[in-house]
Amino acid sequence: MDSNGKYEQQVVWAVVPTDIGPLMLAATREGLVNVVFHATDAVRDKALDRLASRLGTAPVEAPGSPLLAEAIRQVEAYFAGRRRDFELPLDWSLISGFNREVLRELASGVPCGTVVGYGELAGRVGQPGAAQAVGVAMGSNPLPVVVPCHRVVESGGGIGGFGGGLETKRQLLALEGVLPEPLF
Repeated sequence: MDSNGKYEQQVVWAVVPTDIGPLMLAATREGLVNVVFHATDAVRDKALDRLASRLGTAPVEAPGSPLLAEAIRQVEAYFAGRRRDFELPLDWSLISGFNREVLRELASGVPCGTVVGYGELAGRVGQPGAAQAVGVAMGSNPLPVVVPCHRVVESGGGIGGFGGGLETKRQLLALEGVLPEPLF
């Protein structure tokens, strides 16, 4: 506790090697707060600076932390094909409003092996004309992979955009059986 009797925010992080490259996972006492693609040293350091400024405390590297242990286990099981969906406490403090509403619906309502269109997801949260705003929400997702923005596609059959890059989106959808595995 700090001098005012309030619990200080604790943020811990670790980098996990995966089939789509290194992922940085960060957690608070509330739950997993951030997942960052392509977590090379430079990308990781920039993400840690962003987290420190948003959460008001410097994240600490702690791969053995109980706050991260289950998230690491589930991410590793997911990429090994032993887990289809995540069952983790999530800290939604990095996102609010419409974006949070859309991402919560995505997390609870679009299971592994399925996809949803941007417009359909907008309709599910009561904003049927907000397909573009859903795209913005996907781009601001602080918890990709765990909150599966890769499962949101264009209504005409296109793959849509993806913050982690289209090849990463294709790999995740192939892992989930939505797309065929690449031939080479």
